Amino acid sequence: MTSHLFQTLRATAETSDRLDRILAAAFPQVSRARFQRLIADGQVSVEGQAVTETRYKLKPGQQVSCIIPPAAQAEPKAETIPLPVVYEDKDLIIIDKPAGLVVHPGAGNETGTLVNALIAHCGDSLSGIGGVKRPGIVHRLDKDTSGLLVVAKNDAAHQGLSEQFAAHGRDGRLERVYQAIVWGAPERNRGSILANIARSSSNRQKMAVSKSATSRKAVTHYEVLTSFGMPPVASLVRCVLETGRTHQIRVHMTHIGHPLLGDRVYGQSFKASLNNLSESAQAAVKSLNRQALHASVLGFEHPHTGKSLHFESPLPADMTELLAALKHSSK
Repeated sequence: MTSHLFQTLRATAETSDRLDRILAAAFPQVSRARFQRLIADGQVSVEGQAVTETRYKLKPGQQVSCIIPPAAQAEPKAETIPLPVVYEDKDLIIIDKPAGLVVHPGAGNETGTLVNALIAHCGDSLSGIGGVKRPGIVHRLDKDTSGLLVVAKNDAAHQGLSEQFAAHGRDGRLERVYQAIVWGAPERNRGSILANIARSSSNRQKMAVSKSATSRKAVTHYEVLTSFGMPPVASLVRCVLETGRTHQIRVHMTHIGHPLLGDRVYGQSFKASLNNLSESAQAAVKSLNRQALHASVLGFEHPHTGKSLHFESPLPADMTELLAALKHSSK
């Protein structure tokens, strides 16, 4: 795209919905995420007046005008960083992200990120997402969480994947499974945690269970796979996400009294629990140097072919070594 594209539409009774949804449905070649950015930037007008609220509800008969500028050059720079690629085609790429790798450049992490690596790896195959030429980050993993991550290479793939992640598996297309090592053991071997999450009012760097008006629905299903010690000092837990909130598993497991081992943000109150472990297990927790969380399963419907894809990632060495030390200390 070499020049600005001007698009117009008129809402009908059937299309009276959120502004971003209507635009994404009317112009499928452009992702909903990009339309949200265009709305926020004042590039969308309703009846000649700029609208900057993505949730703006259109009424039948209203005319919408949208200016779609060409994709700008990438702000992040290409960097040759080794990428553990699990799968790749012209539409998407699956990465088995190592712990310690930041997904997207930001304050304090301008370089050395997954995006920098993807720009170098994919080159010209990347198209305009969100107004810049960079890969479409559909979902994220915390810096210190390892495991499977899918990235879109073009707007069409980004839109198709985003729709599946927005549905959170309710339509049967998306599957996300994590494995976590937590302190103690939940009273029930399996269950569901239903607790809204919002940004903490006391620490803006943290999330917290909340009933405030700004909180968002969050549901985590868990199953205890194995416990160590009697009474249990730690457990390996399988977690399935029904929603995708920031730090969701870490916040939810802390909420029910079982924070993740190595979690320096949410598990500080359990710091003394290290004393209940053997010396080898204590050393394994300290060498882990991150929260014990791994995205082990990722399944979704290919946004172009419609084929069901399923990927699994074994636990990384640091978590495997921690489990071995826990098992040995519980004998």
